[in-house]
Amino acid sequence: MQQEVLLAMLAKEPSHGYQLRARLRDALGPLGDAMNAGQVYVTLTRLEKAGLLAVEKSADDTDRSDRKVYALTPDGQQRVAEWIAEVSRPRPDLAEFHLKLIAAASAGLADPLTIVDTQRRELLRRLRDAQRAAMAEPDRSNAALLLEGIVLRLQADLRWLEACEKKWTHRRSGS
Repeated sequence: MQQEVLLAMLAKEPSHGYQLRARLRDALGPLGDAMNAGQVYVTLTRLEKAGLLAVEKSADDTDRSDRKVYALTPDGQQRVAEWIAEVSRPRPDLAEFHLKLIAAASAGLADPLTIVDTQRRELLRRLRDAQRAAMAEPDRSNAALLLEGIVLRLQADLRWLEACEKKWTHRRSGS
């Protein structure tokens, strides 16, 4: 579990670990069912030690006084803002990018359509570079096939970004 994903899930409000896991399952659908609960808690502990999270004992649950509530520190908020702004390289992890859009929208961190557009511009730049390299490569070279694969993968990622844009445009318009 990438640390920034958990931090972003806390950007909206402080939460218990089980609430974070539920948000991730909700955001990822069936992919979230395979999530390792232990890894989530290990990552939360690392983030606390790094000063990105503050932890308090839960005051709302008398039966389980050992439950912790996790909240972003100012350094954690800064790391989330940096993560939201960065363009995924070399190609976006689809689940991570999807979570970035959800976290940005739900916590009001950024406009998901702006994130999609930024990612699209970067992918178009890489596609242009890969196409130029592919055209310059002799047909029978070993690199020609690799470059073709890179071009095809970038084109597929761009098509998926179009689907993301449509979905978030619909959400914005309330359709």
